[in-house]
Amino acid sequence: MLLNMKELLNVANRENFAVPAFNIGTGQILKAVLECSQELRAPVIFAIHPLELEFQGDFFMESVKAAANTASIPAVIHLDHGETIENIYRAIRTGFTSVMIDASHKSFNENAAITKKVADICHPLNISVEGELGTIGTTDADTEGGTDDIIYTKPEDVVKFVGETGVDCLAIAIGTAHGLYPKGFVPKLKLDLLKEIKKVATVPLVLHGGSGNPDSEIEESVNLGINKINISSDTKDALYQHLRTILAADSKVREPFALYPQSIDVMKEVIRHKIRLFHADGKAEKYSM
Repeated sequence: MLLNMKELLNVANRENFAVPAFNIGTGQILKAVLECSQELRAPVIFAIHPLELEFQGDFFMESVKAAANTASIPAVIHLDHGETIENIYRAIRTGFTSVMIDASHKSFNENAAITKKVADICHPLNISVEGELGTIGTTDADTEGGTDDIIYTKPEDVVKFVGETGVDCLAIAIGTAHGLYPKGFVPKLKLDLLKEIKKVATVPLVLHGGSGNPDSEIEESVNLGINKINISSDTKDALYQHLRTILAADSKVREPFALYPQSIDVMKEVIRHKIRLFHADGKAEKYSM
């Protein structure tokens, strides 16, 4: 069942769980995410970054839309980290039901103005909009954006930003970074800051870049009110590290149906773990299907 993000996350906010947003940059990842989500009866967000869409081509969206429309669970097709109006228009043309406009690296006023413009374009089309306030860190040359220095989200700015832009959900900066953290680095979420933001937020909150944070921190962030968590590096790393092992063991293997299945199974364990960690398993029944 295909929804927009507002419809999906309003239920998550009410029931106090987080919906996983898995980046599905290939057909193999899309299939694995859909199968695991249906198996665990979890709502799901199919997230696609502009670079992933550019790599796959617009026709890839026909597969994604078919998967979402025929799924036995609630699903959203979401543009992840759109940075330009052109990214947004392409998402509209190709069938996304939700977009993120990431102008967080700009000043507050510029960010708000760009985000409001996107909301004004998308809302009449029943497409939801995610904004970002504060900056997410970046690691290991990750492609999803981020900055070397994290600017933490201020609760008072959340009130003003949501009021000025009309966003349907908001990504906040509380100490995460995109990509996989370097060895020896110990991340730490500002959970007290999350509590303060949740008190004043009138829209569901989003966490980006939590791949390297301890499960205990991520689960506590869900308990404190995060309703959407992006997952990209963890699933892709599991898939492609295992593929490297297979290729190193047998240089002659070439058929996709021989090469991929074991690696997909390894990735599926990560997908299932994230769904359960976010308390999303079984929550499809909370929606009117």
